Amino acid sequence: MIRITLIINKQRYALSINPKWTLLYVLRELLSLTGSKNGCGTGDCGACKVLIEGEAVNSCSILAKNLDNKNIFTIEGLNSNGSLNIVQKSFIDAGAVQCGFCTPGMIITTMGLLNKNNNPSEEEIVEALDNNICRCTGYIKIIQAVKLSVARLMEEKNGL
Repeated sequence: MIRITLIINKQRYALSINPKWTLLYVLRELLSLTGSKNGCGTGDCGACKVLIEGEAVNSCSILAKNLDNKNIFTIEGLNSNGSLNIVQKSFIDAGAVQCGFCTPGMIITTMGLLNKNNNPSEEEIVEALDNNICRCTGYIKIIQAVKLSVARLMEEKNGL
């Protein structure tokens, strides 16, 4: 076991972990943060995505020991004062939530994209979502949700 400190959703966690544990395992099994899902376990489906230093990363394929003192956000940390953020609301309003299994990963991926590019083209949206699998939709509503998020963030930024 090794000691690390993880900063998750702005809260510090001093933990003793096995050096072989993934971040996904630590989130779900030690911290009961179950929004990130264990879909494939190989980093191919995107259900386990979290933000690490603002970038969307598959938590099933990164060792927790490598994240000492890094800023990590899970789907649980995106709301503000108990209210959903703009991206979460947009996914609901666009009907992009279906069964909900992939939704946290899709939202995290969207947040990561918007952290880098606040006005992505449809091609850039599709490219960003490429590593996220949804078995319920044809991705049309998901892409619409990302576009709605962009429009709403622009309106908020412009004070509309």
